[in-house]
Amino acid sequence: MAASAVPTPTLRRLPKYYHYLKRIHGEGQEIISATQMAEDLGIHHTQVRKDLAATGSQGKPKVGHRVADLLASIETFLNWNSASDACLLGAGNLGSALLGYPGFDKAGIRITAAFDAHPSKIGKKIHGVPVYPVDKLEEVIRRLHITIGILTIPADRAQHLAEVMVQSGIRAIWNFAPITLDVPGDIIVENVELYASLAIFSRKLSERGRAK
Repeated sequence: MAASAVPTPTLRRLPKYYHYLKRIHGEGQEIISATQMAEDLGIHHTQVRKDLAATGSQGKPKVGHRVADLLASIETFLNWNSASDACLLGAGNLGSALLGYPGFDKAGIRITAAFDAHPSKIGKKIHGVPVYPVDKLEEVIRRLHITIGILTIPADRAQHLAEVMVQSGIRAIWNFAPITLDVPGDIIVENVELYASLAIFSRKLSERGRAK
C-alpha cells in the first residue's frame, strides 16, 4: 500500500509501534503477536493488525510476527532506511533544540545547514550544524542539494521564506510556525501545532482539577 493511501492516524501510530518493538527486541523477544501489541499499547487488536498490514508485514497465523522483520518493515515503509538532507530556518530556542535532537538520524533526516538573522549566531555551529545568514538561503540549499526545510520562525516571516525555500528546491516543509502556508500542491507540508497541543493539554488539566 502506498504511503499516500494510508490514513494519517496509522502513520502517527507506526513510530509508537516501532519504539515498542525496539524495546522488546532489546530485551530478547523475537516473536510478537498483534494481540500482545494491542494489549501492551492500549490499542484495539483489529487496528494494530490493519496498521501492520499497511507496512506489508505478514505474520504467521497462531504464531505472530518476527520482531526483527516488523522493525525492518516499518523502517522501509516510513523511509527511515534512506537519508535526506534538511535545513532549519530559525535557530532560536526551539530551533536549537531540534538541531540537537538525535532522533533525526534514525528517521533518515540529516540537518546539514541552519539559518538565522541574529548576528551572534551566524558563522557559528549549533550541535555541529553551521548557521548561515538568511540571505544565503537559496544559495546554500542549491549548493548542498537540500530537499527538506524545517521552519521554526515567527508567523509573519514564514510564508515569504517558505516561498524562497520552494523556489530553491525544497520539496517538503516541516512547519512549526503558527500559520497555514500557501505553497504549490506538490510540496509536502506537515504542520506541528504546538499551541493547539498546549491548549488541549491545558484544558485536560483544568477538567482534571474540577473533577477532584
